[in-house]
Amino acid sequence: MKVRIGYGLGARTTLNDDGFGVVVDALERLRFDSLWLSERIGSEAPDPLVAMSFAAGRTTRLKFGMSVMVLPGRNPVVLAKELATLDRLSNGRLLPAFGLGVADPHEQQAFGVERRDRAKIFDEALAVMRSCWTDDEVTFHGERFHYDGLRVQPKPKQQPLEVWLGGIAPSELKRVGRLADGWLPSFVTPADVAAGRPIIEEVAREHDRTVPADHFGALIPYAHGPLPDALMAGLAARRPDLADIGALVPTGWDQLLALIDRFVDVGTTKFVVLPINEPDGAEGWVRELEVASTVLLARQT
Repeated sequence: MKVRIGYGLGARTTLNDDGFGVVVDALERLRFDSLWLSERIGSEAPDPLVAMSFAAGRTTRLKFGMSVMVLPGRNPVVLAKELATLDRLSNGRLLPAFGLGVADPHEQQAFGVERRDRAKIFDEALAVMRSCWTDDEVTFHGERFHYDGLRVQPKPKQQPLEVWLGGIAPSELKRVGRLADGWLPSFVTPADVAAGRPIIEEVAREHDRTVPADHFGALIPYAHGPLPDALMAGLAARRPDLADIGALVPTGWDQLLALIDRFVDVGTTKFVVLPINEPDGAEGWVRELEVASTVLLARQT
């Protein structure tokens, strides 16, 4: 199976001006597989839909996705048309990935969805979007969305337009099995992936579905020095089940390569790497990517 390595900018990036284009150009020139944009209304990170469209317009090979785009709180029909258009204009380079949104009162307020309602809305919205992408007419009646004979054009260039989901909680693994075409969890270990994959595959079989064998991935944050205490505390709160929190964030290129190899050993082939401490501006990003290309892309087959 092919191993592919892309870069994520993360939710704390400040690349929201002309420096973003410089980084996009470097990713294309250095032949990384993909660019991934996070979504936070209250951060400096650029809007993923706008940023992906900008990236598509100045590249011909680079793929791009969201890590992740919040689905509850959006009009699924309008978003389906937007993403289908982007997929066509980019000649099929879109990698859509969706989530429920972080458990943050500020972000939840921005999207106007109560936390308890997110999962049901997510499931309905994704079903509506898939119908928009494949059916001549959309007829759907759920608790939140109702459509009769709705026509949505154009259709995506990719058929099917494959959807990626993340998460490692039991409910999230089951959702991947029921609804997703690929799995891209973050802050996980190879052991997490090895344990989660059979659950996803079993649930997929129960719903007469399959997740392609080469559609299991991981988002890997990495550092070049000691991890800040605040980050360690945040990771410990996020993963209280892990005795060695440092295992989630490799330090230095050698550790990152070794971790990628361990993920490959358990069948993971799609990677998004993310520097924990953002490089200094566009020039710092380009330097980071140039070194990364000589180190990491030997693993890309």
